[in-house]
Amino acid sequence: MSLSLLSVASEVFPLIKTGGLADVAGALPLALAEHDIAVRTLMPGYPDVMRQIGPGDTLCRFEDLFGGPAVVIGARLGELDLLVLDAPHLYDRSGGPYVTAGGFDHPDNWARFAALSRAGAAIAQGAIPGFLPDIVQAHDWQAALTPVYLAVSNRPRPKTVVTVHNLAFQGSYPSSVFDSLGLPAAAWSLEGVEYYGNVGYLKGGLHAADLVTTVSPTYADEILTPGGGMGLDGLLRGRGNRLVGIVNGIDTSVWDPATDPVIACPYSSKALKPRARNKRALEAEFGLHREDGPILAVVSRLTWQKGLDLVAEACDAIVARGARLVVVGSGESAIEGQFLAAHARHPDRIGVRIGYDEALSHQVQAGADAILIPSRFEPCGLTQLYGLRYGCLPFVSRVGGLADTVIDANHAAAAAGVATGVIFGPPTGPALMDGVDRALKLYADSKGWRRMQVSAMNADVSWRASARIYADLFRDLTRE
Repeated sequence: MSLSLLSVASEVFPLIKTGGLADVAGALPLALAEHDIAVRTLMPGYPDVMRQIGPGDTLCRFEDLFGGPAVVIGARLGELDLLVLDAPHLYDRSGGPYVTAGGFDHPDNWARFAALSRAGAAIAQGAIPGFLPDIVQAHDWQAALTPVYLAVSNRPRPKTVVTVHNLAFQGSYPSSVFDSLGLPAAAWSLEGVEYYGNVGYLKGGLHAADLVTTVSPTYADEILTPGGGMGLDGLLRGRGNRLVGIVNGIDTSVWDPATDPVIACPYSSKALKPRARNKRALEAEFGLHREDGPILAVVSRLTWQKGLDLVAEACDAIVARGARLVVVGSGESAIEGQFLAAHARHPDRIGVRIGYDEALSHQVQAGADAILIPSRFEPCGLTQLYGLRYGCLPFVSRVGGLADTVIDANHAAAAAGVATGVIFGPPTGPALMDGVDRALKLYADSKGWRRMQVSAMNADVSWRASARIYADLFRDLTRE
């Protein structure tokens, strides 16, 4: 049977992106269409978004949405069916989706994303004539109040799903904002949005949703433990079989080394030799000494969670082993500083670019030999999937979705020809360097490394299998 789904997300690629949530919100609707599920995606009307969608059609209005009028504009971007919440008093400002131009959180983020959820709930209950979805999927804390507003409405509502991309980000605000949310007094409770005396957006959504999904099976297990649950493990254990882990995929039409327009030379698993030209181009881009040794790469937020402090501390040791390093990303200033200092010490062996550049990330995946992802926790991760697709072998810690998507090059896997990367653990400095030594030994066997690249590039990293799981879950939910 065909279904309609309203997706509510704070960012959607290619309109706006700060991380993997945007990639999922942009790609999953297209994959679900293959399973006869029509998705419309509600997102905020940030300035960059409004410029890209053009005038559009006004589908519904809100006279007062957290301090000002707002409209929902219908637009299409390629195959994406978008509903853009145009609320200038909330979204028309400089800076990023969540932070000011100075790098601080927008002080009214509580209102900006409560408004997104409230609009989502209204649309889910018929605010747009002719559209009444069967399912609402709310992505992360920014949309997690959507099922809360629906649950307290005392009106017929669609089934609701909260998808957790990273439990560490929960949307917790002072209790003083509660009276402005438009929720009944009863919602200020353990079964509602109250969370250790604050308003917990994600916590409320996890309670209210009919189903909770997260982005890998291993991460679904990890968040049930005190160590991984970020204070919400008890609530999640209480959801029982209503918590499901489904590994992310990637848009393989965007990430395809055979057709990628921004890399120096196209290649494929059947024609891998031209990949060397991309390595030469990467050396030139970062001013690295040209040689045959491996280039290890980082494309990431430079944060403690991602374990990039471990790599920053190991720069000298990595170079001493004969490897070179390319780093693209931004994050914690101390880690940024460590990488910049390492570049100053080794300017022709360590290249650093502070900031995010989508085209450059493609070029790094196409030219580097291995992509380093030493995360302390990782719900799913997309970077290792890009690495698999491009033959840039993932070098990852054994956590979350990294463990679910990379096959370690242990003796048995290498002998069977199924290895796709290197997994190390625990995420500590000594374990990281043990992994580096093992990766360099593997790289020295050029034929074996090439076999691993081919296996990696032939892995199915698309949404095909995961979209089917989502589709089956959504259909089962509507039958209840």
